[in-house]
Amino acid sequence: MFHIRSAALVGLDAVPVEVEADVSRSLPNFIIVGLPDAAIRESRERVRVAVKRSGFAFPSTKVTVNLAPADIKKEGPAYDLPIAVAILVAHGTLVPPAGKVDRALFLGELAFDGTLKPVAGILPVAIAAASLGFTDLYVPAANAAEAALAPGVTVFPVASLTALVRHLQNEEAIEPQPASAWTPLSPRIETDFAHIKGQTAAKRALEIAAAGGHNVLLSGPPGSGKTLLARAFPGILPAMTFEESLEVTKIYSIAGLTDRDRPVVAVRPFRAPHHSASGVALIGGGSWPRPGEVSLAHRGVLFLDEFPEFQRQVLENLRQPLEDGTVTISRAHGTLRFPAKFMLMAAQNPCPCGNAGDPDSICACPPAQVVRYGRRVSGPLLDRIDLHVEVPKIPTNDIFAAAPTESSAAVRERVEQARAIQRGRLVSEDIFTNAEMTPMLLKKFCRIDGAAEALLRASVDRLRLSVRGMTRVLKVSRTIADLSAAPDITAAHLAEALQFRERRALAAT
Repeated sequence: MFHIRSAALVGLDAVPVEVEADVSRSLPNFIIVGLPDAAIRESRERVRVAVKRSGFAFPSTKVTVNLAPADIKKEGPAYDLPIAVAILVAHGTLVPPAGKVDRALFLGELAFDGTLKPVAGILPVAIAAASLGFTDLYVPAANAAEAALAPGVTVFPVASLTALVRHLQNEEAIEPQPASAWTPLSPRIETDFAHIKGQTAAKRALEIAAAGGHNVLLSGPPGSGKTLLARAFPGILPAMTFEESLEVTKIYSIAGLTDRDRPVVAVRPFRAPHHSASGVALIGGGSWPRPGEVSLAHRGVLFLDEFPEFQRQVLENLRQPLEDGTVTISRAHGTLRFPAKFMLMAAQNPCPCGNAGDPDSICACPPAQVVRYGRRVSGPLLDRIDLHVEVPKIPTNDIFAAAPTESSAAVRERVEQARAIQRGRLVSEDIFTNAEMTPMLLKKFCRIDGAAEALLRASVDRLRLSVRGMTRVLKVSRTIADLSAAPDITAAHLAEALQFRERRALAAT
């Protein structure tokens, strides 16, 4: 019996898996045990054909492969390569020198001709490999650049089973993959702020949101520019740090969405699912859970256009990730967690026809229907949105008369300066933005002067702010102060933050 090491993914983490192979004198059979899924059970035929077509003899007796530990479910075709290597060694076809594979980890799908196909989830495995004590990582050549992002492990790009056998027997070495360089990329500017006429208040709100990582709700009639503002938002976001980029790339690797030519995700994600999306599509899940849109938007933006048109229960599922920055998915075989620290940007019309409150149009909706439409999004969910922004329709004359406004690049420069202030303040707290601060950190970093404290006390009663609402006002105030490079929160900073609280609360005063 001989064993080769591979890995299984549990959420974003990788755990080691031993692939044990035994070739015994018995009736010909090929059995795989150890909680494999259908893709692994099917690998019996892929491995058998690939071994033969690579020019090696497949055992004509009983072959038993065990994937240990048995209590962890294994899925996908990535075990083809370690299964094939373990069988070749157990059969005596492959005799690697002593110590050659003791600290090596193998992953890859075999084609019938013995070549290797790329598999999903390589980066989390590569990152975990070094911490688990492995020094060598053998992966399909198409995955090598992605795996080489991980420090502390030597990555070998394997083109075929034949090439791997020759390498392990010291006949023809496979050259290690050079370490992949990481360079920050400026965000793509598809729509520049300078091209959006008017909407000064909305642009200011988006600048605050970008600077502090806050959630935004844009409300206004059709044609007011809500979607245009949302599409311009990525252009003012700061470049990702290496740590953020690695977090996002791990998620995209598991989802199989990395680009083979540029495997690292260096630009903040902008995800915009349709309002017909299911809860599983948005949050993640499945029989063996995979990341949903909220995790794919990690460290970026989740844009939900036509916000009230989403199913209510789908929207309610957002409450936990908006509060905790993680998604917890429970299944019979265990609980998985995926990161989901995203900025929610939602857009909605004021009523089903969109004309409520528009002085130039007549709303055709009965009052009761307008009320029902406004209640499609629950109060607790709205309370988790930091900035509630009215986006009125701009009169035609104002559109043509509007003077040129700031470019996205100019706004992004201020945003990056504010983010730099936050990184310096939060460097020891393992968070990046003001929006991530806990109540304890609020007390530590959100110092307010006497006038600001008096205004906050009055506003809590007058606007009927919840404790959550009050903390979110303080976080936004801290961001506004950072944009001004002010050490403390003043009454002016707090007053601006209060302007962006939910309109239902303001209307009740």
